[in-house]
Amino acid sequence: MKLGSTLLAYVCLFCGSASAEPLRVDLELVLAVDVSYSMELDEQRLQRQGYVAAFLEPALIEAIENGPVGRIAVTYVEWGGSAVQATPWTLIDGRGTASQYSELLRRQPIRRIAFTSISNTLAFTRRLFDYSPFEGSRRVIDISGDGPNNSGVPAPVARNSTVARGITIDGLPIMLKTHAASDSAAIPDLDAYYRECVIGGDGAFLVEVTDSGEFARAILRKLIIEISGLEISRLSPETVRAARFGEGYNCFIGEEMQERMIGR
Repeated sequence: MKLGSTLLAYVCLFCGSASAEPLRVDLELVLAVDVSYSMELDEQRLQRQGYVAAFLEPALIEAIENGPVGRIAVTYVEWGGSAVQATPWTLIDGRGTASQYSELLRRQPIRRIAFTSISNTLAFTRRLFDYSPFEGSRRVIDISGDGPNNSGVPAPVARNSTVARGITIDGLPIMLKTHAASDSAAIPDLDAYYRECVIGGDGAFLVEVTDSGEFARAILRKLIIEISGLEISRLSPETVRAARFGEGYNCFIGEEMQERMIGR
């Protein structure tokens, strides 16, 4: 399948003029995907395949078309200690452009980046909105990860700076390795860490992945919620958990674990 000229036109439509009026969309969505070395290659492939498949699903396309404007803008970022924008901001307004975006994602090389810096990633991704040729009614960063922040400023600092700009952060904690025997950077309650230390903003929520076979279903479920703007209170708590900020959780656990490893 060749990358269609329609998608390239949507990608580049506004690239030539900084003064062009931004195109209105229902959602500007950053997909920030963990490619740190703690993610096994087969897990990375499953994760990528989940996003590739999601943009071919009729339910996702229907969610886009049923929005007030009927189109969204998406960019795909891969991250570890630093972050890379793997695809430019791209307009998706129906089956054709969604299929072409799926193919664009499929063609991207698998990359790996050392360390895990949720904070650097949030700083990087929130700046992407400044250069977006689109104007969304909502702006969301959808961040996946399999471990706590262990590089850069603490995650809550970056979260608060991001939310202060009116950007919502949703989470996809990947909980396939939950103890030190399988991964020295893993923690058993990564879902709690994401809920207390990472996600935030209006309607923020997380979807957990606890089995490799759940990747595709979890990714699709999460994207449909984000695109549709569904009220989290109406969804099953077994699959979706809203943001909850409480006292007592140690949001520095990743930095402390990294310090102990360095001190060995």
